[in-house]
Amino acid sequence: MVEYDVIIIGGGIAGLSAAIGAREQGVKKVLILEREEVLGGALNQCIHTGFGDKEQEYEFFTGTEYVYKFIERIKELKIEYKCNSAVIELNGNKEIKVVSEDGIEFYKAKAVILAMGSREKPRGAINVPGSKLAGIITAGSAQKIINLEGYLPGKEIVILGSGHIGVAMARRMTIEGGNVKSVIELMSYPNCKEEDIKECLTDFNIPIKFNHTVVDINGKDRVEGVTISEVDEKKVPIPGTEEYIACDTLVLSVDLLPENEISRKAGVTILNSTKGPEIDESMHTNLDGIFACGNVLYLHDSASDIVDEAFQAGINAAYYIFGKRYNEKNIEIICADGISYAVPNFINLNNIENYLNIKFRINKPYEKKSINVYFDNELEVKINKDKMIPSKIETIKIPKDILKNKKDCYKITIKLEDIKTEE
Repeated sequence: MVEYDVIIIGGGIAGLSAAIGAREQGVKKVLILEREEVLGGALNQCIHTGFGDKEQEYEFFTGTEYVYKFIERIKELKIEYKCNSAVIELNGNKEIKVVSEDGIEFYKAKAVILAMGSREKPRGAINVPGSKLAGIITAGSAQKIINLEGYLPGKEIVILGSGHIGVAMARRMTIEGGNVKSVIELMSYPNCKEEDIKECLTDFNIPIKFNHTVVDINGKDRVEGVTISEVDEKKVPIPGTEEYIACDTLVLSVDLLPENEISRKAGVTILNSTKGPEIDESMHTNLDGIFACGNVLYLHDSASDIVDEAFQAGINAAYYIFGKRYNEKNIEIICADGISYAVPNFINLNNIENYLNIKFRINKPYEKKSINVYFDNELEVKINKDKMIPSKIETIKIPKDILKNKKDCYKITIKLEDIKTEE
């Protein structure tokens, strides 16, 4: 059994950032395990621009250019990595079983960082009716086929769902000569940033239908068309609103799921709200010495958000190894009505250096609301918002000065409340 100080499972942008964070804190033996042939993860197939570091305003990198910087930094720091290495088992003792080109291998670490990312929901998970036909493909698969293999999967295209990858592929397939007839969205709002809708759909004259879904897929061997229908408030198709759209390809861009099969089998607590691990302010899970970061935790808005978080996870793993971290989880963070989830789930004030970052996602669009943070039953932080949408993560920064004065509290509650008229 080969021993390391820190082992990162996953070589995407989260895993790379976590490895860099740990090494720059002085951790000597760091290993990245990646199941694909190369490092980089999903960004290897993102050839569109819009990636970069917020602080430096590098907003015009492609995904491949952006991740290349991190791979080069890994090499500069001489951090070990093994590609074509699939982790098939992890336990609470931080022992890892791996299948690679060299056979079955066993590793043991002082700290493990989970950075496996997320995967797309397949057709079977979203109950789209119709026959099994050629021409039904997920947005990520379409992205790989077009950007890496150079093929256009169809000419007449309908996209179900308005996730970021879906709208980006609507633009890409239009540029490559496809005719995107419509984007169909079940909700009354887009499942991506509003600027993505403008840049990817509006600027390319691609229509989007809200409050609609696909109720049937038509064809013999290949997709020949889809039937869509308007839905009511309960998201049930409304009879009599059906519309047929002729197409040869249906692209599914409905949802991503954190990749947590390994985590779950190891005994990591997985939350129903995020489908990711329960963590504290240090991104430490319920298992001693096992941390998590990136889309394996929850779905992030941007790669730069993942980088910031994963880099800190690497630093925290180093602190854990060097005995600089407190394990008690003494304050619980609770979400009230209107909030789908918040991260972290518990905090220990001793581990917070400057401020506490709480990130949360709402369950539907809201206007004129106040984000109120209560320590036990006392209101301490209040932020007024004119507009909030579920596709954008909200962030609250709580200074440590406030936290110090509330060291005896046992819960922090986040609520959405109406803005009072005098405010």
